[in-house]
Amino acid sequence: MDELFKPFYANGALLVMWGALLFHWLLPIPLAAHPITLWHKFAEILAEKVNKPSSYQQSLLSGTLAWLLMIIPTIMLCVALQPLVWHPQLFELALLLLALDWRSADKLSQQMSQALAQQDKPLARRLLVPFVNRETETLSPVGLGKASVETITMGIGRNLIGVLFWYGLLGGIGAFIYRLMVELARCWSPSRTQFQPFGLPVIRAVAVLDIVPLRLFSLLILMGNNVNYNLTQTLNQSRSWPLPGPGWLLCAVGNKLHLALGGPAIYGQQKAVRAKIGGRIVPASLHLAQLRQLLTRRLWLWLILQSIMLLLVYQGV
Repeated sequence: MDELFKPFYANGALLVMWGALLFHWLLPIPLAAHPITLWHKFAEILAEKVNKPSSYQQSLLSGTLAWLLMIIPTIMLCVALQPLVWHPQLFELALLLLALDWRSADKLSQQMSQALAQQDKPLARRLLVPFVNRETETLSPVGLGKASVETITMGIGRNLIGVLFWYGLLGGIGAFIYRLMVELARCWSPSRTQFQPFGLPVIRAVAVLDIVPLRLFSLLILMGNNVNYNLTQTLNQSRSWPLPGPGWLLCAVGNKLHLALGGPAIYGQQKAVRAKIGGRIVPASLHLAQLRQLLTRRLWLWLILQSIMLLLVYQGV
């Protein structure tokens, strides 16, 4: 019996992953008190200082330098702290806990489902504010449904799937830096005029990091009925989405549940014309419950597959 469980005990990476998931499930860090929120605020302050009206190339250079100024010292600090910790697995656990945040998306799905079921548009708009860059005050029930599905899907895709993927490859530091870059991309999103093209460097970097994990998760989403048709639709529709990883994931969810996603969105005072993706059904309260069920099932499958991979890597297979 001891030999059967020995790989689980010895494989610190696997124990850290499941330990972090368990801690996050039982005692999630409140969004308002999360260090990522402080990181976001600091990024906003830095942008106010260096993102000044200038030429396209100068703004692009400023965005690149600001991104490197935020990320490189953080990497150096994490690497320098690693040998000072008395137990390496605790350091990995701490970084992974700071990087993970799927409970926020899960909680949002439940709250938005209730708000839409009660047709409480003011509440639904307020719930979305901390999670999106778009203007929410003018969102109709149709817009609220679409925004909810997109936000919940991307929250799970990046704050759990992406984080775990990079943890598996680069450990706790890799997962933590990925999450910080995702937050920078959201803070400096070029969808808002003032960050165009200032935010392009970090957006492009995150887009590269997203391609593999989000596309792999998209394939898991598409498993089951009508997989060939849904995959074809996803491949065709994703070409019209600006980011390859999110494009696959949103199209996969939209086609799997036949939900209409995408379309125009207002960022600040500017209306962004986005492609229409997915199916033809307008997302409502019922569909948020279906989305939560779909994502939960596929998350368990992802966790099982990643656990097997970590065991195989440890055993040198």
